[in-house]
Amino acid sequence: MLDLVKQETERIDSRFLEPACGTGNFLTEILERKLRVVEERYAKNQLDYERYAVLAVSSIYGIDILEDNVHECRKLLFGIFDKKYTHLFKTSAKEKCRTAVRFILERNIIHGDALTYKTVGDKPKPITFSEWSPVNGSMLKRRDFIFSFLVEKKHQLTLFNDENEEAYLDMPVKEYPLKHFLEVADVDKQ
Repeated sequence: MLDLVKQETERIDSRFLEPACGTGNFLTEILERKLRVVEERYAKNQLDYERYAVLAVSSIYGIDILEDNVHECRKLLFGIFDKKYTHLFKTSAKEKCRTAVRFILERNIIHGDALTYKTVGDKPKPITFSEWSPVNGSMLKRRDFIFSFLVEKKHQLTLFNDENEEAYLDMPVKEYPLKHFLEVADVDKQ
């Protein structure tokens, strides 16, 4: 199935959402493909590899209704990243990079119900995803969006694009200051 969108799986920043991600079988294959591209292009420079590997991880999103699946999916995705990262940079691999990837996976793989657009638990809340956009090389811009807003047209502001077709403006619920990609987990400073 991923071969049908091969070009997108090889774009490091192309975003994927699996609304019933389970333990991550689909998402792990996407990450494997993206990290192959990162390794081919940037393995000779650790900082570049880290930057683009973090970007690859930040472009993968998932929702699952079972909490065990969410934890397993995060664990599998992190394991794929960490195995490749450690293999390439052995003793120079940075714990800060690992921490950033763990934090992003916590934000991007959500315990929730994609049909109700809410988290699962005692106090369900709207599912919120973080968008991670690279700015000026090593900086990331984080903007949080409510999932229902992203998928339901009725909540989006309508404009018209150059072809005179409807286009939508997504309104973030929160924006964060630019952060170095290795510092995104420093939430107390955001």
